[in-house]
Amino acid sequence: MSTLPAGNPGDPKGKAGREGLFVLNLHRNFTGVSATAAAVTRQQANRYDVQLVGRPLPGCRDPISIWQAMRLSRHAPSGEGFHIWHVRRNPEMRAGVFARDILRLPIKLVFTSAAQRRHSLLPRWLISRMDAVIATTPEAATFVPGVRAVVPHGVDIDRFHPAPSRAEAWAKNPYPGRAGIATIGRIRPEKGTDRFVAAMIAALPHLPECTALVLGKATPEHMPFLARLKDQVTAAGLSNRILFPGETDPHAMPDLVRGLSLLVALPRYEGFGVTPLEAMASGVPFVASDAGWFDEFSGNGAAGMVIPDGESQAAADEIIAILSNPERHAAMAVAARTRAVEKFSVATEADGINAVYEQVRSGKI
Repeated sequence: MSTLPAGNPGDPKGKAGREGLFVLNLHRNFTGVSATAAAVTRQQANRYDVQLVGRPLPGCRDPISIWQAMRLSRHAPSGEGFHIWHVRRNPEMRAGVFARDILRLPIKLVFTSAAQRRHSLLPRWLISRMDAVIATTPEAATFVPGVRAVVPHGVDIDRFHPAPSRAEAWAKNPYPGRAGIATIGRIRPEKGTDRFVAAMIAALPHLPECTALVLGKATPEHMPFLARLKDQVTAAGLSNRILFPGETDPHAMPDLVRGLSLLVALPRYEGFGVTPLEAMASGVPFVASDAGWFDEFSGNGAAGMVIPDGESQAAADEIIAILSNPERHAAMAVAARTRAVEKFSVATEADGINAVYEQVRSGKI
């Protein structure tokens, strides 16, 4: 196992791309996994004729259906013995195993695993059926078999970049105040949305120009959780300063992020966590819990601060300290962008993934 540093649709009636690469995206919602898949796929389009399969991803060619992908995979590409299908979720692994083992299509399955905990029985079996596994962190690699490389996720540093004027970028949003603080992701306990709300209730009285945004949606089973959070905000008298705009269109996310002053991520569990990287690339520091790979992102506090156990009051204290010190905030913003560019670009991630593909193609795996 190696450790690496941190359109239009194709014609479904024609042949697959020269390299026979299919990227599956079968989840109906746009998630963190979707964001990383989109960034890598856009990068890989410079090298491969990639076929996106399933749901659309921002900046990528239009997708084909899973059935079109199977039809295009019936015959091996010219000069190759098989196609590569890159999968990142359980339904995509299932589809790949069905195509390869039941339909006997000439494909190899490459799976990216970010989970830093033991998988349940079905995912473990599916992962054991992969031809190659890529882990996003050394810790994630300890939970899955067949890991051929550790390739951390990266961020599209061209799509996410600092604004010439943070104040002007924020002013373009329909939100009040002169500065923004946000958490981004599904609204549920695992993501620590309640921790963010508690931290904002504690911090905002000390930051009179700031507005806090909860950017994400709650699935039906978490609607009561969301209702309780809104009740807490109302009781604190902050309904006009802690807002719940819902899910942001992926195409609009870069403009919104570069207008923020701080990104806050306080999950109880996170496999990797991409939103702090998107903030860093946008010149936005972060405050985060000690989950995912946030500690590695932070550069010992240069780009962001990591809070043990994601404790809300400690997070609030750090948020106040950063935003009340313009010189410190400015230095962290510069360090965040620099660290994202030098350590966590999506180009580096794509190179690491492509190297695994070449191992598969050469028969070394």
